[in-house]
Amino acid sequence: MKWQRKRVFDPEIAPDEIFLDASNTAFDRARFEGRLEKPLSHGTYFWLSAALLLLFGILAVRSWNIQITNGAVFAAESAHNSLDATVLFAPRGVIEDVHGTILAENVERSDGSAGRRYPYPELSHIIGYVSYPKKDANGVYYDTSETGVTGLEAQYDALLSGTNGQILTETDALGRVRSEGTVVPAKEGGTLQLSIDAELEKFFARAIADTARTHGFIAGAGVILDTESGAVRAIVSYPSYDSNVMSNGGPSETIAGYNTSPGHPFLDHAVQGVYTPGSIVKPFVAAGALTDKVITPNTVIDDPGSLSLPDPYHPGKTFIYKGWKALGPVDVEKAIAWSSDVFFYTVGGGFMGQKGLGIDRLEYWYRQFGLGSPTGVDVAGEASGLIPDPAWKESVFGEPWYLGDTYFTAIGQYSVQVTPIQMARATAAVANGGKLFTPTLLAGQAPSFTTVPADPAMLAVVRAGMRQGVTSALAGALNLPYVAVAAKTGTAQTGVRNQYDNSWVEGFFPYDHPRYAFAVVLERGPSGAGEQSVNAMRELFDSLYAANSPYVGGNATSTLAH
Repeated sequence: MKWQRKRVFDPEIAPDEIFLDASNTAFDRARFEGRLEKPLSHGTYFWLSAALLLLFGILAVRSWNIQITNGAVFAAESAHNSLDATVLFAPRGVIEDVHGTILAENVERSDGSAGRRYPYPELSHIIGYVSYPKKDANGVYYDTSETGVTGLEAQYDALLSGTNGQILTETDALGRVRSEGTVVPAKEGGTLQLSIDAELEKFFARAIADTARTHGFIAGAGVILDTESGAVRAIVSYPSYDSNVMSNGGPSETIAGYNTSPGHPFLDHAVQGVYTPGSIVKPFVAAGALTDKVITPNTVIDDPGSLSLPDPYHPGKTFIYKGWKALGPVDVEKAIAWSSDVFFYTVGGGFMGQKGLGIDRLEYWYRQFGLGSPTGVDVAGEASGLIPDPAWKESVFGEPWYLGDTYFTAIGQYSVQVTPIQMARATAAVANGGKLFTPTLLAGQAPSFTTVPADPAMLAVVRAGMRQGVTSALAGALNLPYVAVAAKTGTAQTGVRNQYDNSWVEGFFPYDHPRYAFAVVLERGPSGAGEQSVNAMRELFDSLYAANSPYVGGNATSTLAH
């Protein structure tokens, strides 16, 4: 039976068939107003489907070609390609002096790798040296760090070392580079600027080495400080190793020589070496005694060449404490200038009607000037030294403290031990009126100091005594026409039979407006050579004068002018 579909009409009028009101016939054609939506045509669906089928067909054919037809070939080729990560070594930061002169820099080594060069070997103890990255027998790096081993290279390794980068390289079976690119860039290390003046350092090191070699000393050291900031301008340790030799690991015979040298080149004599100071402690004893009013600037003590005390344990016997020379009546300035032992025996321990400081106040004043304690300089391994006292003697020797121990301690003998940098720092405090700075090797460091509780007027008396030592007494070699120097000399006997001399000098310049303080020690020279440290300073001043240096009033621009 054939059915005929009967069309049924809906009496309702659909909204899209409603005639628009004549007043509403204005359309915004740009916004498609007044247009009726039309469905996509059957043709559009057909061609879109055909395009998609074509793309899938291409992908299927390509996949078949890669995985089935040529899969084995491509797999073998891929297996022979390699992807290597290569370290991109970061340039190590340079080290400069206060003027920007290079003290440590990067250079290319003979094998093509980066290395370190140190143009001023005399600064090796302070700057130190590095250890280079290491390879195994196949030339592969198993240690990729250039690391500071000693000195400031080690102290500031984090700043100087930077950060290594990385390069990825793909090579095929024939060793051909297929691709290469930096994955992580290397970051260069930071610059370290020191307060050291390289030219002053060079002259100072040469003067100490010349004097030590000429007069038979096995070692020596010296420090020059800025009295207004505590900045180290020059610091010398003789003999020194060469940082270039140590970084390169040879020549082996040179390193062997360092290990057998009686001067101990690996010891930083300026910071780690401890020495009996002898008479260079007398300015500090005088400052303490004057401040404590044990004496006045006008106190006169007779120096007959020795001091005798009755032996309380053996009636009729006496102890004789000898001076180096009979100087007659001396006040404190002359006692400093001529280094009167009898005067300072008396001031230290008392004699007859003259009161002395006593060991407790003597130790107090030594420590106020920083002796027997680390200075805080930014170098590892600084030595403390020693200021003996009754408790120390009892613990070490099991013996009581005697008056004679106080006498010898007051002239820097007995068991007093100091470092050259301690003496330069203490001398700077005398020169600047009582500021005991923490020495620093970095440029631009904010000064840090404590105040020595010495009467400023009494420190002026001490300075006058040190100036008199140059103009008319034991430090006369430093009486120069081009710069006014104040100084104090000292000799300390050493060796089991006191057969050797350690020679000291400390001082400051210019006298009227002190700007620099210095201390020099020459170690274990022949007996009678105790005055030679003064000649080392004389050679330095003459070298500076010949170079027209601002340190001695010249106008050259190569050294620090302020």
